[in-house]
Amino acid sequence: MSHPQEAKRANPPVWLFWTALWVIYIVWGSTYLAIRVTVETIPPMASAGVRFLVAGMLMYGFLLIRRGPQGVRVDLRELRACAAIGGALLFGGNGVVAVAEQTVPSALTALIIAAIPLWVIVLRAVTGDRVSRGTALGVVLGFGGVALLVVPGSTEGGGEGIGYLLLVVASFSWASGSFLSGKLSLPKDPFTSTAVQMLCGGAILTVAALVGGEFTGIDPASFSVSSIAALGYLVVFGSLLAFTAYTWLLQNGPISKVSTYAYVNPVVAVFLGWLILSEEITLMIGIGALLIVTSVAFIVRNESRVARRDSATPVPVATNVEAELEGVR
Repeated sequence: MSHPQEAKRANPPVWLFWTALWVIYIVWGSTYLAIRVTVETIPPMASAGVRFLVAGMLMYGFLLIRRGPQGVRVDLRELRACAAIGGALLFGGNGVVAVAEQTVPSALTALIIAAIPLWVIVLRAVTGDRVSRGTALGVVLGFGGVALLVVPGSTEGGGEGIGYLLLVVASFSWASGSFLSGKLSLPKDPFTSTAVQMLCGGAILTVAALVGGEFTGIDPASFSVSSIAALGYLVVFGSLLAFTAYTWLLQNGPISKVSTYAYVNPVVAVFLGWLILSEEITLMIGIGALLIVTSVAFIVRNESRVARRDSATPVPVATNVEAELEGVR
């Protein structure tokens, strides 16, 4: 007897599945470039706060109109969980990335942030979860690649030391939020949960921008057209379109294919940074990239294989591996 989720997964048209997957590949891979262009003239925390407040309001408003107040209702415990996860993912993750990208090229940013699954494995091991020897080896390999990128003098890709340190902090924060999302009482509906997380994270980012003085003497007339356009792209495509495609894929696509975005995104980001912003790709950056992308690809596939082997029942579409990789880009 077939599992209902398995039947649902097999039915969607092939072209629709691959269209949604390529949306994730290209759009989430391009967000690093868009952030880099945004922070050229718009303060980082303020721009991130606007991005997620607007995206969260649009998504929540759409759900409210379609489902009514009961359909988007969250209790106090769920709200606290959304605030905690939104703070870790969007303030500690995305906001800090925006600050770092004032000095660090988008390609290097994407490669360092690609280490998120490695941090998740570390957190699992620290909290007592069993990690296979192959996965542990992949983590060591991946962090070796990160070290090549962040150790002073190891690359000539540009950027300041504090920017690289911030990216390591952002990567860990994003991983922590992803890891905790499976342990806190979030709203069951993924769209409602993400909308509230974006609203909470956007509010925290806005407060951080106020405390950091980003709104003091701010002059919107100084914002370039390209920065404003990039911010709009992040709201509409990075936060709304891509997440909708991602959620649909989780419900309708095989986990082995959906999870490939984790190691395709940094490759797309590096290519776009080189093509559009003329960011230099040195030999050491290439080696670091190869180590990180290879390790993440190996870990994702190895963990999926272990999950299938250890499961006595059909594997659901949204497995623990996928939940750990999830974040609002």
